[in-house]
Amino acid sequence: MRSRSWLVYAPGLRECIDQARARQAAQGHQDQQSGRKVSTTSEQTDLLLARQEIKRLRTENGQLRQQARVNLGQQVEQLGNHDLVDRISELSEENLRLSTAERQATTENTGLHQRVTELEGDLTAARTSLRRMIRNENR
Repeated sequence: MRSRSWLVYAPGLRECIDQARARQAAQGHQDQQSGRKVSTTSEQTDLLLARQEIKRLRTENGQLRQQARVNLGQQVEQLGNHDLVDRISELSEENLRLSTAERQATTENTGLHQRVTELEGDLTAARTSLRRMIRNENR
């Protein structure tokens, strides 16, 4: 885009252009949707109304959130202590059962490890014995 620095305005012409733009802005512009003229004051009023509507909607949103929290709290309280105590008892019994099963599995695992160690020893002894027998026959 070319620079307009080469334009030279006659004295007072620049001020006249600025005043014309200011008058045009004061008279307003046409609304693109309806084609009617909209003044700056009208735009400011619309902006103020929009801000008030946003504020009202935020307040309503906050109230709805608070109501949702209260309703959720009431639902939790309706479960009651009795139901919670029963559930805790069930979970405690299950925990005890699982702990017992873990101890049994650990004991069985330890026994199996000992048995594997014994069998590895027996296998090693059997191999050694078999090698001796083979050597004795080959002599």
